[in-house]
Amino acid sequence: MRNIQTFAVPVATTVMLAALTACGSSAAGIGDATTHTTNSKGSRVYGKCEVTGTRGSIHLTTVQKDTLTVVGDLPSPGWWNGDTVAQIAGGFEYCMAANLAYRAGLPKLTVRNVSFDALVAGKAQDFDIALAEISITDARRKVVDFSAPYFSSNIGVLVPSDSKATDTNIADLRLGVKQGTTGADFVRDHLHPKDQPKVFKGDVELQAALQAHQIDAALTDVAIVLGQAQQSKGKLQVIGQYDTGESYGALYPKDSKNASAFDGAIDSMKQDGTLDKLSSTYLAEAFGGDPSTVPVWSAK
Repeated sequence: MRNIQTFAVPVATTVMLAALTACGSSAAGIGDATTHTTNSKGSRVYGKCEVTGTRGSIHLTTVQKDTLTVVGDLPSPGWWNGDTVAQIAGGFEYCMAANLAYRAGLPKLTVRNVSFDALVAGKAQDFDIALAEISITDARRKVVDFSAPYFSSNIGVLVPSDSKATDTNIADLRLGVKQGTTGADFVRDHLHPKDQPKVFKGDVELQAALQAHQIDAALTDVAIVLGQAQQSKGKLQVIGQYDTGESYGALYPKDSKNASAFDGAIDSMKQDGTLDKLSSTYLAEAFGGDPSTVPVWSAK
C-alpha cells in the first residue's frame, strides 16, 4: 500500500498535505462553452490565474485558430471555480489550462462542458485537451491518450453525519457511484457489495441522492468528497478512503499531434513549482480537510 503521506498531492510536489484540498464536479446546469481572452500585457490572464514560464515556448496545432479548447466535467469547485462556464475565473485545472495557453502563445482559451463518461469513452470531439480529475487507466488508453500524472487520488467514502457505516459493514449498505468512473469499477471489483451500487450521472446527482437518503454512502475520488462534505455544512462526512494507487492525467484525443508539447509543458510546470502553487492557492480552501487524517480502509 502506498504511504498516506503521498496521497492526493500533485506529482513531484513538496507542499504540505495540510495545505492541499479538493472538491466535487458534475455536468449539471453549468452551460456549454465560453471563451476567455488574455489582457494586452499578458502578465495576468484568464480570470484570476497567474501565469508562469515563457509565452510562446511550445507550439500547438489547435482545433480553433489562436485558441486552446479545453473541456471538463463542470462545475468542480477548487478545480474549476464558477457556477457557470462563463463565470469560471480560477481553479487548479482552469489555471493549469490557462498556463498551457500562455506557454503556447495563444490569446484565447475556450472552455466547454462535457459529461465525464463521454470524455473517458473517447466520444468528445473538437477539443485540444481535457482536464477533469480523470484517473489514468489502461482501459481508457484504448480510446484516448493521457499525459503523465499530475495529481494522485484515492476513493473516499462520503456518508451522512449520523451514519453507522464502517469498513466492515460497507458492503451491506446501499452504495452510490458516479457513472464511468474508476471509483465505480473499484466498488464493483473490490468491495463486492451485497446489492448492485446505484449509478449516477454526476457528482451533484450522487450527493443529492445521499442527502435524500436514497443511498447510504457515496464513493468517488476523495479529492471530490472532502469538498462535498465541507459544502454540506456538517450534514455529510468522509469516514474512510481506499488506496487505489490512481493518478489524474490530462486527456488528449487519440493520437493527438499536441501530446509531446503538452507533456513537456506539464512536466515543466511540475518542475518549476507552478502546480505546487496552484494546489496551495486553489485546493487548500476547497478540500476543507487534510487527506492524511482520513482513515485508510482495506477492501475486505
